[in-house]
Amino acid sequence: MTSIEQYKGCFLGLAMGDAFAAPFEGGPIERLLWRAIGHTSTGERRFTDDTQMAIDLTKSFLHNHRIDQDHLAQQFAQSYRWSRGYGPSTSNLLKRIKKGNCWREINKKKFKGGSFGNGAAMRAPILALCFPQDTQRLLESTIRSAEITHAHPLGIEGAKLIALVTQKALAKSPNETVLKEMLHLCESETFVDKTMYCQSALRQATLEPRTIRIHLGNGIAATDSCVTAIYFALKFRDLDFDIMLGQIIKLGGDTDTIGAMAGAIWGAFNGSATLEPKISKLERGQDIISYAEQLFQHQSL
Repeated sequence: MTSIEQYKGCFLGLAMGDAFAAPFEGGPIERLLWRAIGHTSTGERRFTDDTQMAIDLTKSFLHNHRIDQDHLAQQFAQSYRWSRGYGPSTSNLLKRIKKGNCWREINKKKFKGGSFGNGAAMRAPILALCFPQDTQRLLESTIRSAEITHAHPLGIEGAKLIALVTQKALAKSPNETVLKEMLHLCESETFVDKTMYCQSALRQATLEPRTIRIHLGNGIAATDSCVTAIYFALKFRDLDFDIMLGQIIKLGGDTDTIGAMAGAIWGAFNGSATLEPKISKLERGQDIISYAEQLFQHQSL
């Protein structure tokens, strides 16, 4: 039976993976910017768009008891602040929605077929908290959430993989089962190949960062980050959160989003016991616990 501690661990793992890895994301310019704006006025680590959109998804779901795309699009748009580190494509989209444009008419304007970044995947763990046992509704809702900002099939596929693995983590499924379910879900050759590589890599010693970058990736595309995050979460599921996050930081690249996705899965496996003592260092830590509790209460109804 999934516990409230797993719910809190999942949401806190997402937020802490995001906020604590954000200072190491990208190149020198990004790191300098986050050094300047990466703390609140009272000294907590600020989270990025990864956690903000997870909060938005939570609030919209609790309001509607389902994924209402129009409501969710408005929730995303109203919460948008440039200082959260949104990508250029998502920033432009949300600003236009806020001005009255319909998301359905503009979500494929910048990229033909839609964005295949990892922005839908970074919030996908929340959908596992909404649908911890119903895999069909989980996947349908993941598609609905993703389409607003990341409509490309690869962006959606990455989000579905993260949502599914988080659901399996809540069930404490063994790694072999998780990987089997992933392969069953994969539609593209890229994700099949990376999942199979992940399967092999988990049998070996921890991979060197350069090897991970070559074979799994560390970029902002869903194909270069989702299986990477899953690898870390499965490899370190029985080890300390900080050890896992340290390895993600060493990897470099899109550290905040890889940290958020891996952190959420790790937290779903392990619960919140070792994470809650750190919430004083996290922006709105108590609010995040409250959102997790509300999601748990909702699925218990």
